[in-house]
Amino acid sequence: MTTYTHGHHESVLRSHRWRTAENSAAYLLPRLTSGVSLLDIGAGPGTITADLARRVAPGQVTALEISDAALAITRAEIEKQGLGNVVLTTGDVHALDFPDDSFDVVHAHQVLQHVADPVAALREMRRVVRPGGLVAVRDSDYAAFTWFPQSPGLDNWLALYRKVARGNGGEPDAGRKLLSWAHAAGFAEVTASSSTWCFATPEDRSWWGGMWAERITGSDVARTAVSTGAATEADLTRIAEAWRTWAADPDGWLSLLHGELLATK
Repeated sequence: MTTYTHGHHESVLRSHRWRTAENSAAYLLPRLTSGVSLLDIGAGPGTITADLARRVAPGQVTALEISDAALAITRAEIEKQGLGNVVLTTGDVHALDFPDDSFDVVHAHQVLQHVADPVAALREMRRVVRPGGLVAVRDSDYAAFTWFPQSPGLDNWLALYRKVARGNGGEPDAGRKLLSWAHAAGFAEVTASSSTWCFATPEDRSWWGGMWAERITGSDVARTAVSTGAATEADLTRIAEAWRTWAADPDGWLSLLHGELLATK
């Protein structure tokens, strides 16, 4: 496994808890029906997991995380929402501890960009989904992120994040590679698409810019950047200020591209 670039700092969890099935898995929702069994890989803080569980009820969702500590974060959300059709477990996406043909749907949001071997991970997803079943994945494409006004500070943020992510063994530009990875994993029937998150209102800019100003100085991204010599504390402070400046600009606009695919076994 790679090192998870973001870690679990509160600023990271605040960002991830914003995610819902509607804003992060819209490409999958029309294909879901009640009663199906679904494996949610990399469930994180559980907000998408919970939405999917309600969609497929009385079908069961199995939420998978890499460690007990990460799974505890998922569990807290599932228990808070009182969902009884979610099973929680730990495991490695490269070697899933499930029999062949176990699930109707396998879902992974923002996972493949962080794993050591995304093709092997997709092969495992293909193995555990039933014939005719669906594998659904969505990942960011950092190199395709774009914003206005132009900002050398945000240019530095992007270059630094991509360097740190690759140093951890990940692929920050995974979105554009999903289709090729799926083909390499043996999928013949694949539908590829893309979608964006856009932040342009004052409230959205304040939330996103403030969150990244905190992440770039306090999360595992910051610690890794400093410990590996990729950036200094002063560099990170300047990047944080660039995020705040962008957030305060009434013309500020940001679009984050994601690749998506639906692959049938």
